[in-house]
Order: sequence, then structure tokens, then C-alpha cells
Amino acid sequence: MNAVAEVRGVSKRYGDFTALDDVTLDLQENTIHGLLGRNGAGKTTLMRILTGQAFKDAGAVTVFGETPVENAGVLERISFIGESQAYPDHFQVRHVMTAAGLLYPRWDAAYAESLLDDFALPHRRRVTKLSRGMRSALGITVGLASRAPLTIFDEPYLGLDAVARQLFYDRLLADYAENPRTILLSTHLIDEVGDLLERVTVIEAGRILIDEDAETLRSRAVTVSGPTAAVAQFTEGREVLQVERMAAFSRATVADGRQASDAEHARRLGLDLEPVSLQDLVVRTTLGRGTTPGGGSGASRALPGDAAGPGAANHTTENPTGSTKGALR
Repeated sequence: MNAVAEVRGVSKRYGDFTALDDVTLDLQENTIHGLLGRNGAGKTTLMRILTGQAFKDAGAVTVFGETPVENAGVLERISFIGESQAYPDHFQVRHVMTAAGLLYPRWDAAYAESLLDDFALPHRRRVTKLSRGMRSALGITVGLASRAPLTIFDEPYLGLDAVARQLFYDRLLADYAENPRTILLSTHLIDEVGDLLERVTVIEAGRILIDEDAETLRSRAVTVSGPTAAVAQFTEGREVLQVERMAAFSRATVADGRQASDAEHARRLGLDLEPVSLQDLVVRTTLGRGTTPGGGSGASRALPGDAAGPGAANHTTENPTGSTKGALR
């Protein structure tokens, strides 16, 4: 499979702050990529460099085999929908549609109209008068109807309710099936988009933690739960990503635990064995790399036991030191 974009050893600093640190990855042709990470991890900086809107300090970036910086031939093949898309103050929704038709060679006006109807966007309303969710829906409409060979969405759902977000996911999948292209979706709502993603890249503190095929990644870990002594017996000698304990009950996330023999071993010990969600894998891997929970609404949502509450004194969460190094890579 061909790479639409190649990033090699890219670093970017803002004063004393390192936004990207030796980042290397490929965006493969006709693939839905997920760029995951908490707020401030470096996702937006990476996307701005890919689209020629920011300059790298070190490394190399090519998109469609060329540099994206001030390259009209490359940029007309990229649709970048940011979380705070700016439009001229006087623009109405219909003006955005007209401008998009001039910018994108593959623009599908009929499809754009159908999306405007789906999201109930009024053609003659000024963009400045739209709600936050309606502005997000407008960006989604432009991104999908652009049919750009590289389409990038940076947190595209802000302000959208659950029904509208699901509508976006449904329309994205349906149109991708009919018109394959490379889609990069930056998000921290990992559970919602997990089934969409074919490739997963996790970035933390400007460095790549995970860059892997989504199906392969999902197969890398299981959660085992039951009596603490039995869980300890099952996990002995294994790579443990996370352990939660509450009184005599434990729950552990274990890497490489989906062999047929593991299910039988768990059954004999009276344990429950279940797959790990993509969000749990990302959270546990991120926390296991020496970071701490935080970042507001970023990828690292609070794990059970992180906050004080009833029973908190008897509920502990651990990231085994040493055992997580190299996990899920």
C-alpha cells in the first residue's frame, strides 16, 4: 500500500516547549487513520505541519511525494477541517459551499446539499450566527463533500450531540466505502470512533507511543477479573498493563492474552476474560509510559478508582513499573 504522507524524524518547538519530538509515521492510501491523544499531546501541531500551515524545526515531511509548504498542487488535494474553522464575517452557509466548490477539484455539490439537509443547516444563515454544533456540522459537510484524497478532521464534533455525532460517523463510513481516500481523524472520543479506524497512532507529549493496525492492536490485550489470588496466578510472568483492586477482587489488563489456552486457564481459575476496548488500550498504554492522568477532555479519561468516592480507600489502581515498557508496540 502506498503512503500518501510520510513524516520522518520531525520535531517542533515553541520556545522551551517541545510540541513534537522525533515523530515518524506514514499515512497510507485509502485508509481511515485515527490520531489519538490527550489535549496538548501534539496532534494539531502535526496536522498543521502536514498541511503546510506550520514549519518543522527538524526532519522531513512529504505529502503526495512533495513538500506541502506553499505547494498549490499538493494543498488542493488536502481538506483540513480544524476544530475552530474560520470564515469571513459576512459569509453565509451558502457562501461556504460556493467557496469550497472553487477550492476543491473533486467537490460534490449534490452530496454537500444532502449533508446540509441531514444536519438541518440553513443556507442563508450567517456562519457567525450558527451554534457551535452547527459550525462543526458545516465543517464536516465541507470535509466530506470535498472528496479530497487526504481529508483531515481535527476534533470535528465539538458541540454536536450524540445523534449528530453518530450521523457524522455513518455518513463518513458510507461515503468512504463509495469513494475511498485517506482520512485522518484526530479525536479523544476513542470509544465512539474505535470501529471506524483501520490504523491507530497514539501521540503523547510530542512522541509516538503506538502506530499500528487497529485490528492487530485490539488483539494485543485482554482484561481478566475475579478473586485477587486467582488474578495474580493468571498474570504471573505476563506483561501487565494495569491492575485495579477492590478488597478481595481484582481486574487486570494483560498484553498478549488472547490465545486459546488463556481462555481455558481463566475458566479453571474461575476468572472472567474479556476483550479490551480501544479506549482502554490507549489509556492504559499512555498511563503506563510514566504520564499522569489529566489534560481535561483528552484521551486519558479517569480510570476507576482515580477519584475519591465511596469505597475509594479500598480501591487502588496500579501501573506496574517496568512491565509496561514496550507494551503494545
